[in-house]
Amino acid sequence: MTQEPKIFPYIERLLQGAEVVWKPLGEVCKVLRGKRLTKKELSDEGIYPVFHGGLIPLGYYNSYNRKGNQTMVINTGSIGEVVWSGVDFWSSDGTFVVETNDVIEDKFLYYYLKTKEQYLKSQKREGGVPTIDRSVVEKLSIPLPPLSVQQEIVRILDKFTQLEAELEAELDCRKRQYEYYRNKLLTFNEIGGGTEIVWKTLGEVGTFIRGNGLQKKDLITSGVPAIHYGQIYTYYGISAEQTISFVSPETAEGLRKVDYGDVIITNTSENIDDVGKAVAYCVKEQGVTGGHATIFKPSEKIIGKYLVYYTQTTEFSNQKRKYAKGTKVIDISANDLTKITIPLPPLSKQQRIANILDKFDTLVNSISEGLPKEIALRRKQYEYYREKLLSFPS
Repeated sequence: MTQEPKIFPYIERLLQGAEVVWKPLGEVCKVLRGKRLTKKELSDEGIYPVFHGGLIPLGYYNSYNRKGNQTMVINTGSIGEVVWSGVDFWSSDGTFVVETNDVIEDKFLYYYLKTKEQYLKSQKREGGVPTIDRSVVEKLSIPLPPLSVQQEIVRILDKFTQLEAELEAELDCRKRQYEYYRNKLLTFNEIGGGTEIVWKTLGEVGTFIRGNGLQKKDLITSGVPAIHYGQIYTYYGISAEQTISFVSPETAEGLRKVDYGDVIITNTSENIDDVGKAVAYCVKEQGVTGGHATIFKPSEKIIGKYLVYYTQTTEFSNQKRKYAKGTKVIDISANDLTKITIPLPPLSKQQRIANILDKFDTLVNSISEGLPKEIALRRKQYEYYREKLLSFPS
């Protein structure tokens, strides 16, 4: 009993009964290993990218050993990753370049090999220096529909790729716009600063309570809302409308309490950027946090989310660096946080600033509303069509 074709009816019509031949890749292509360059030979002023362990060039060189529009399979670093180069490049010994002949389109091969990326990654040979053997790539069975079908599939998938690239370019533009407006809205002249602006230390406009006790092993999937300090720089953005973790009521009894409108600030990290990172607690139910985090309870003079946005400014960063201590582990105490000065416009202006920046933040960071959601949906759509278009009967 023959297997039912899984390809789209449109592609099926293009085939018009033509046979799809399956061949080991090594029978119709050459798998060429690149040549290593030393670091001394690389230069930022070089013309051609040097690919070694992934899509990001290792550096640049003034000569190339492979023409553009070819597919690479990475055999060190990001082992098994399938990479496309649209420009002439230097292939290092960390890559296999697949050189095609006149029975297969280069871009068609690339798109097909992307569907086999997980398989290629699973073939990593351990022991010594991890790698993938050339024979794994050469033995991979590939479909060979007529060239006209290959070209049409490439045309369709290229459109999806172009759309995703346009969305990512727009996202990058919006991020720069967001940063510009954030800096503009939160930059005040400290000398005078206008009659509306006063400068206060954080200790003058709120109360600091150092967290205690919470460990990762305490976190469960339901119960009292809880935010572990590590989640502030790995998961949460500006605010938390709901928590991803909880603790039991018994555990919560011994932990510091967080109320709606409070701000949780990290005290400890392995790098200076994450120290002092803040999230506004916008969960109606009272929650808890633990050690390596400080709860800021704002007075009537400051809006918590306004403070969170201000912690992202260069001025705040410069101040926290003065108080940060440590080398491998960076720490800033709750007491030192109280000494940081911030500009305070009237509450109405603080709220207006927060509202404007909320819109930008949603656009560039939200996975449920903004451009990241749109990009994720387009990527899923692309992957779906790629799988469908490249599923031929065997």
